[in-house]
Amino acid sequence: DLLARLLANENLNVIRANVKTASFESVTRTLTLPQWKDMSVELEEMLIGHEVGHALYTTMEHIDKEDFRKIQGYMNVIEDVRIEKKIKNKYPGLRKAFITAYKQLNEKDFFGIAGKDLSSGILLIDRINLYYKCGFNCGVKFTPAEMDLVRRVDRCDSMNDVYLLSQEIYAFAKEERDAKMEEMKKMRAENGEDLEELEELEFDNFMRSE
Repeated sequence: DLLARLLANENLNVIRANVKTASFESVTRTLTLPQWKDMSVELEEMLIGHEVGHALYTTMEHIDKEDFRKIQGYMNVIEDVRIEKKIKNKYPGLRKAFITAYKQLNEKDFFGIAGKDLSSGILLIDRINLYYKCGFNCGVKFTPAEMDLVRRVDRCDSMNDVYLLSQEIYAFAKEERDAKMEEMKKMRAENGEDLEELEELEFDNFMRSE
């Protein structure tokens, strides 16, 4: 608790609860930590460092934007990359904790990717999330056009950068999704299959997996 307050330079409310993962509530300035069994020192330091990064750098300036809810999941992923980079630059001693902690989470299959083919069938924004948290060696693949967007994620310096790039990645993924849907419809039509199931697919479910 003291570490969180020292890193944030403010008297944050720190609570420990039976939750799936750590979180930070910006209005009440409350940092919630999970009560995981066998939590290592490095893992706890990483969780604290990550949430303090949100406390220091994440703002709510885009919450009233018309498209905020649509791209919120995209912004969350990109903002995680931005604040982790900033907190590690501010406190270089946290770098080792982040590397060790994400390695431990990956070994425990925290992200649920064991045995999955990450080269296809995984949404772009989810692959970006895995790339920055688990590393390229976890098996994520990107096309050259996607890799250009991945590199730009790393260059986001402000919340506005995050917002604008989230819009662009969402639009990019939507265009790819529409093209794939048209291809699938064409193939089903040629095979005389029913198109109703495809037409009932909700775009938001395709664009963002849970």
